[in-house]
Amino acid sequence: MEFESVSLFLLIPLLLLLFVILQVKRKSSSSHGDLPPSPPGLPLVGNLHQIGPFIHKSLAALSNRHGPLILLRLGCVPTLVVSSPDAARDVLRTHDHICASRPATTATRILLDGCNDVAFAPYGDEWKQRRRICTLHLLSSKMVQSYALVREQEVAAMVAAICSRGSEAEIDMSAVLFAFSNDILCRVVTGKKFEERKWLFSELISENSMLLAKIYIGDYLPWLGWVDWLLGNVARVKKSLKRWDDLLNQVIQEHAEQVSSDDEKDFVDVLISLQKDPVMESILTPEIIKALLQDMFAAGTETSYITLEWAMAELVRNPIKMQKLQDQVRSVAGGGGKMVKEEELCQMPYLKAVIKETFRMHPPVPLLLPRELLEDCPVQGYNILKKTRLFVNAWAMGRDPKYWEAPLEFQPERFIDGEVEFTGNDPRFIPFGAGRRICPGLNFAIASLELALANLVHRFDWGLPAGLSREEFGMEEVAGLLVRREGRLHVVAKTWDG
Repeated sequence: MEFESVSLFLLIPLLLLLFVILQVKRKSSSSHGDLPPSPPGLPLVGNLHQIGPFIHKSLAALSNRHGPLILLRLGCVPTLVVSSPDAARDVLRTHDHICASRPATTATRILLDGCNDVAFAPYGDEWKQRRRICTLHLLSSKMVQSYALVREQEVAAMVAAICSRGSEAEIDMSAVLFAFSNDILCRVVTGKKFEERKWLFSELISENSMLLAKIYIGDYLPWLGWVDWLLGNVARVKKSLKRWDDLLNQVIQEHAEQVSSDDEKDFVDVLISLQKDPVMESILTPEIIKALLQDMFAAGTETSYITLEWAMAELVRNPIKMQKLQDQVRSVAGGGGKMVKEEELCQMPYLKAVIKETFRMHPPVPLLLPRELLEDCPVQGYNILKKTRLFVNAWAMGRDPKYWEAPLEFQPERFIDGEVEFTGNDPRFIPFGAGRRICPGLNFAIASLELALANLVHRFDWGLPAGLSREEFGMEEVAGLLVRREGRLHVVAKTWDG
């Protein structure tokens, strides 16, 4: 206790000196041009004290009070928060080349070998090379189409698993949906399911979401970085890295020891083959390969699983919407226990509208991923300085009554004309981002989501557990980089045979 008191006493003069320096720097930076509105902050910490565990909601509340474009001081990090489509178009389209980089944080530096992945890597030639590899060999439209049989088999396995519980059984759909999403991803990345490792994946993926969203004091107040060590935050990230390393080393070793024909090669096989090329050796080090695989497993599994969970929850809470979707799917696919085929999905506009409405209300990554300006940039008439961090609040824009009628109501009909797509061209609706940092797994995710949801509503009638009313059916969120529904999704499934 005495040591802590002495340490704090010695720190006070240093902190006051640093505060003065920061204030001078802030005034100096203002001379570069007009800056957006800034909510009043506290000495040293700036606006950090105004950020709660649900960061997207905290930023939305500040934007509601101070405007759709605000500049925060998160410790010593200037942070631009964008909550309007016009400003989003500026940073994600018009000036995308300036706003395309990522900031390095404590978690990304440790978990991803110095940000040597695709999602969190700084913008540059190395990032372009890694993204090209992932797109060409895993996520291109051609590759996504080649996985059609895998999707059909895994959807059939999910339906069979639900049927095995018996008609009108209460089911933990969170477990079912995670298993489905993880099995598809494991098969296309590694060539097989990992039954014995499935729940280890679940733990690591959930831990990633929490660790990557966590605020580390050293990221915003570098001179207090020791606090993260004292609180055990750094040790926790390193422990998670060790668990990922052990798991991915096993996966890579298993592939290195087996011989696969060209037709049988999966993504891990391709990465190992590419690594043997002298030109690619420095581009695909063992650490970089593991960072890429971590990206694929974490992002590919969790975004699909979370979106399906939200979609099912919204439909169960809105039986009229559920019935409308079922009527359309069943009229196209017919009855008799048939499976909905991918070629039939194009005849189901309401299905596509339901998925879009789910993304509008519940974007899996509500702030997208943070960006960082590579140079000074004009945004909405303001001059935003180089190295400013950037958050685009897709969650807030999706719920803004200026752009959406009755934004808090689940109304898939608003998307029925098909004019608004996922491609990032409409800045009101950007669940996958936009510009050159748009999520490369977009096509992969949508293909799985549409086929899975179509078959779930086709084969089963869904309801709330006995004694639970619509009002009691919780729709609260769990904080993290990816925001999922709080609690397990327990629903009742009754087999429909037409």
